[in-house]
Amino acid sequence: MIVIAIYHMSAKVVSRGAGRSAVAASAYLSCSRMYNDYDGVQHDYTRKQGLIFQEVLLPPKASPEWKDREQLWNAVERAEKTKDSRLAREFVVALPIELPRKAQISLLRDFIQNNFVDMGMCADFAIHDTDGHNPHAHILLTMRPLDEKGAWLPKSKKEYVLDENGEKIRLPSGRYKTRKVDLVDWNNQENAEVWRKVWADLANEFLERNNRPERIDHRSYERQGIDQLPTVHVGVAASQMEKKGVVTDRGEINRMIRKTNRIIREIRGYIDELREWL
Repeated sequence: MIVIAIYHMSAKVVSRGAGRSAVAASAYLSCSRMYNDYDGVQHDYTRKQGLIFQEVLLPPKASPEWKDREQLWNAVERAEKTKDSRLAREFVVALPIELPRKAQISLLRDFIQNNFVDMGMCADFAIHDTDGHNPHAHILLTMRPLDEKGAWLPKSKKEYVLDENGEKIRLPSGRYKTRKVDLVDWNNQENAEVWRKVWADLANEFLERNNRPERIDHRSYERQGIDQLPTVHVGVAASQMEKKGVVTDRGEINRMIRKTNRIIREIRGYIDELREWL
């Protein structure tokens, strides 16, 4: 019998428009103190608990100095000039608790190297686990490609939109119509599904390699054909509060969902019994 292990992977962009900085995000994941040259703010997370492992992986073109994450993310901040710049891509992923710590680290490193660093991204990542029951990783990725000398390239370029005759289209303003074209395909929406599946497949490979019966699945219950309601991701802070006996909104939602799923299973069992009797 296949035992289902927890799957969680969320992704978002760190942007100045949302009031965030890449330096602050890196300081948080590494539980360290880092200074942001762009805005003069020092971010101190040295009192944060639960850091298990941290590392920076760089593609061959990147400057070796960027092994120092403070230098890496300040270089990113310098390259971005606007107040709404997109600075980094951020993932939070649950690690299979069934794997030993060494295997968790190897799984995470392989996933990041093969899917991001080999594509030209710089990766800053760490494993957090405050109580031994919620191992998860924070992954921070650069969004600009690098040239052969290790300098940042533009994320995109503008090109003229042409009509059916191959002529540039003039707008009422007198300017020509243009569109933005990404120089790399890292922002393609299809990548999210690809990365989610790759993570599930690789995690299952590590579970099998470690003689564990559990497996994870990146698909929703509906896509898996499982007729039950999925629980919501509780998160570290709420998990700790729940273990101390503090009722949280997300914890309460999950208790209601589990109760509903039990009722659904009982009703389904009654229906099966009735069908058999009939």
